[in-house]
Amino acid sequence: MLFDTHVHLNVEQFDEDREVVIQRAKETGVEHMVIVGFDHETIPKAIELAETYEQFYAAVGWHPVDAIDFTEKELAWLEELAKHPKVVALGEMGLDYHWNKSPHDVQKEVFRKQIRLARKVGMPIIIHNREATEDIIAILQEENAKEVGGIMHCYNDSPAYVPTCLDMNFYISLGGPVTFKNAKLPKEVAKMVPLDRLLIETDCPFLAPHPNRGKRNEPAYVALVADQIASLRGITVAEVQRATEENAKRLFGIKDKNATG
Repeated sequence: MLFDTHVHLNVEQFDEDREVVIQRAKETGVEHMVIVGFDHETIPKAIELAETYEQFYAAVGWHPVDAIDFTEKELAWLEELAKHPKVVALGEMGLDYHWNKSPHDVQKEVFRKQIRLARKVGMPIIIHNREATEDIIAILQEENAKEVGGIMHCYNDSPAYVPTCLDMNFYISLGGPVTFKNAKLPKEVAKMVPLDRLLIETDCPFLAPHPNRGKRNEPAYVALVADQIASLRGITVAEVQRATEENAKRLFGIKDKNATG
């Protein structure tokens, strides 16, 4: 079965047909998914979906683009939500130097606060990185994020950073870009990451894989990511599915009656 470790079914792009999208995912073999909340609107919806569907889980965090809106009130809220039985990670959090809404120093401070919270509650973290790799690695190391580990979400960076990420107790998650014809870096990463540290995701509704590039992404398309990784590694799709499902359950501490392996 497939485990999509990063979906945003909690956003407005799915308001018209969310149930249909979920059913399509199930029919494609997507058994588990983590709904990622990242602001005031999407966090409650992530919790709601996780409560509604037995094999859905939630991650709660504050997106770096909106770091300027983060206060001690939000930090306390995240700490309270971390106690919820269906919340399995904190995030997405990190740094985003592409957009200019939040100054870099503000992003860094909010990132540090969330890492410290994760260590306090003993929960893995999900990292958003856009054009900020060196700073992200430095902060993760300085804040001893290795203690909780987590996911380098939708990894689309140089293979040269992978060993450092692995050493910090992070899994590497690949999404739609690994299927893009000219996306050389994620393809190289897909071949080099140890199979027991690899995860798959869609990041839907964003970054739909080929041949759906440019359209709204959805969890069912995670099968296309698994197919591409299997082809690149020269192994069966079943091996990719089994390994990534087991990896996700290990990281998130999920044990259920449908566990495989």
